[in-house]
Amino acid sequence: MGVFEFRLPDIGEGVAEGEVVQWFVKEGEMIQEDGPLVSVLTDKANVEIPSPKAGRIAKLHAPVGQKVKVGGLLVTIEVSDAPSGAAPASPVPAP
Repeated sequence: MGVFEFRLPDIGEGVAEGEVVQWFVKEGEMIQEDGPLVSVLTDKANVEIPSPKAGRIAKLHAPVGQKVKVGGLLVTIEVSDAPSGAAPASPVPAP
């Protein structure tokens, strides 16, 4: 298992930070790629951010109500070392 640290992405329009409004997951839960992860309130809008990876939520780094700067650590996700979409190895038939 590898570890992926997900940081608040640049949401655009000059947004420098956002406040965590709601987590859609808890530590220890599994999440799918593009599954709902967190809702962040900026000075422009309330934005739902999807998970960039599938895996197990290892740690939520920002509690609800905390402001996080763009590039600030939001969550650590334990991910499989296998590339996504990789099929399991098939046995090679004997000649």
